[in-house]
Amino acid sequence: MSKCSMHLNFLLVLLFCCVSPASFDLLLENLVVGLVACSPGQIQALTQLKNEFDTRGCNHSDNSNGVWCDNSTGGITKLQLSDCLSGTLKPNSSLFSLHDLRYLNLSENNFSSSSLPSEFRNLKKLEVLSLSSNGFLGQVPSSFSNLNKLSVLSLSDNDLTGSFPLVRNLTKLVLLDLSDNHFSGPLNPKSALFELHQLRDLFLSNNNFSSSLSSEFGKLSNLEVLYLPSNGFSGQVPPTISNLTKLKVLRLSDNHFSGTLAPNSGLFELHELRFLMLDYNNFSSSLPSEFGNLNNLEFLYLTFNLFSGQIPPTISNLTSLVELFLDGNELTGSFPLVWNLTKLSMLDLSDNHFSGTLNPNSGLFELHDLRYLNLGYNNFSSKLPSEFGNLSILEVLSLESNSFTGDIPLSICTISSLFGLVLSYNNFTGQIPRCLSKIAFVNLRENNLEGRLPDNFYVDASVQTLDVGRNQLVGKLPKSLINCSSLRVLVVDHNRIKDTFPFWLKALSNLKVFILRSNDFYGSISPPDQGPLGFPELRILEISDNSFTGSLPPNYFLNWKASSPTPNEDGGLYMAYNKTAYAPIFYTYTDVLDLQYKGISMGQEKILTFYAAIDFSGNKLEGQIPESIGHLKALIALNLSNNTFTGHIPLSLANVTELESLDLSSNHLSGTIPNGLASLSFLEYINVSHNQLKGEIPQGTQFSGQAESSFEGNAGLCGLPLQETCFGSNAPPTQQPNDEDEEEEVQVLSWKAVAFGYGAGMLLGLTIAQVIASFKPDVFL
Repeated sequence: MSKCSMHLNFLLVLLFCCVSPASFDLLLENLVVGLVACSPGQIQALTQLKNEFDTRGCNHSDNSNGVWCDNSTGGITKLQLSDCLSGTLKPNSSLFSLHDLRYLNLSENNFSSSSLPSEFRNLKKLEVLSLSSNGFLGQVPSSFSNLNKLSVLSLSDNDLTGSFPLVRNLTKLVLLDLSDNHFSGPLNPKSALFELHQLRDLFLSNNNFSSSLSSEFGKLSNLEVLYLPSNGFSGQVPPTISNLTKLKVLRLSDNHFSGTLAPNSGLFELHELRFLMLDYNNFSSSLPSEFGNLNNLEFLYLTFNLFSGQIPPTISNLTSLVELFLDGNELTGSFPLVWNLTKLSMLDLSDNHFSGTLNPNSGLFELHDLRYLNLGYNNFSSKLPSEFGNLSILEVLSLESNSFTGDIPLSICTISSLFGLVLSYNNFTGQIPRCLSKIAFVNLRENNLEGRLPDNFYVDASVQTLDVGRNQLVGKLPKSLINCSSLRVLVVDHNRIKDTFPFWLKALSNLKVFILRSNDFYGSISPPDQGPLGFPELRILEISDNSFTGSLPPNYFLNWKASSPTPNEDGGLYMAYNKTAYAPIFYTYTDVLDLQYKGISMGQEKILTFYAAIDFSGNKLEGQIPESIGHLKALIALNLSNNTFTGHIPLSLANVTELESLDLSSNHLSGTIPNGLASLSFLEYINVSHNQLKGEIPQGTQFSGQAESSFEGNAGLCGLPLQETCFGSNAPPTQQPNDEDEEEEVQVLSWKAVAFGYGAGMLLGLTIAQVIASFKPDVFL
């Protein structure tokens, strides 16, 4: 439901209680059937309107579409056609002959090639006009100001431009929504906006408005919703905001507001406020104790500002508070007293400088409605209290990057609703609790945990991401992991796990990231039948710094069936998963990598959905590098360094067109460097040092920009960037791929990049060291 739909529905009751609705076919094929109350002329106009557009895409499920006519005059007073019409809304459309219209909703259609016709001025009786989500272009015609009966005007989610539109005569407006467009410029103090004294709801989010907020906002004394996020507003909140005594929602997020929130700023006189969102700005100073005056406040978002000092004790006066987000500031002190905040459902104090213990006397463990708790990136210490088990409906617990010690309390296992547990980067000791199977996202990275991974993962266990890297775990990988059919990310690097390669994990059809780096794994990584490795959906395989041995069969990289990675539901670039909590909240969980890019460590980078990498470095692998490597056509990073591979560099590597990083150093490779590698336009880093290569280094941007050290230790190599010249030498020519190599087609792992326009290096990601989890909730009003 849109943010203005409640207002629209309420107005319908008032405006149309004396008119009769007529049936309306969503395909408009039987438009005239059943329109008993409509005059013949109006029916004819509707028929003409149908013929002006392509209606084959009409949404059959939208029962709100329809036509209403006045019983006495036969004139059409209400018309709603949402998600139905495709084409250009022309100035001579029959729509503009429907002069009795009082309600018109044409939202979510496809008028993408249209500007807003000035002929809307003909519909002088309009009281509600919704044209949102249509793709309208250009500026709002000045003739819109002639619609002086309008009480609701929604032009949101289009491609409209220009300055704030002319609204001088629209004095009856109750709701104005211009959000999600490209309007720009200041809100001039002389603007007619500040003459709209009946205005209750104002939505201007996601535009390019700039300048400071005018003190004239104080004239809009009937405002209940002021929604201005994601613009370029700056300066301080004007003191005249105290005149908006009916204000219930104030959202100024993601702008450039700055300065202090002084006790006399006027903000703390808005006693009806329920939503206050000032996140992602540059507000500074300490938090005023006057926040305690806003005793009707339910949602307080101050995320990512520059607030400092301690949380004032008066915060406990906010007994109606449901969500409190203070993360990303410079706040200090101990955990605040929250005894009175019994309705609190979400609490985020992460990324501050809080310290001390989580004292049960703070009231934290009496918050029985708490679902989300994030205290990460602070300086909390001591053991975790067993009272965490009191938070019986907790869904996400994130305590990463603190100094917690001791065992992970078993009482956490009693929280049956828990699906996100992030305890990474602390000093926890002892063994891993045996309740991991029921938690979807588990990150215990970089602690001092010991013992074995629990071997009690039941069939269809909930776990999707399991990161236990950088601990002191021993033993083998538990065979019960085979039951985790939803497992997508498995990270056990930098432990002391001693086992053979777990070919049996190929049965996990959703596994995308598999990292075994720096353990005591041993033996062959070739399947017993000497066939392809064949993990069905794997995108990142990292087994470096173990004791794997043997050679790779020629077809090792065939039949890796993962095609182009499926994009996220939200179309985002990064590997992330959404989980609905309770309306209107859902959590976004993002996997993050520690990377080594051109030998430089880069911590906690998000994983692009099309990222694909292989790292077999630091083992005892031998034999030739299989030519089938060339079938991984969208591989981005390949590291086979520090093994004992022999033979030539595969000519087929020239087919790996998305490759950005190639490290074959410290092997026993011979022959020449294939000239085809010079055609890899994204290749930014190459290292073939300390082999037995000879001949001229291929010339091209990809090679000439490399460091000399990338080719050293090959006595027979010559040409730039080395000092040795090939002039007059007997160096053999570089190898060229023949037609048979170029045309070979077999079933392959087609890790195809989603976006081909990225420059070299944009995709990041070379040697993967870890995957960690990140939770953030998203809120929709």
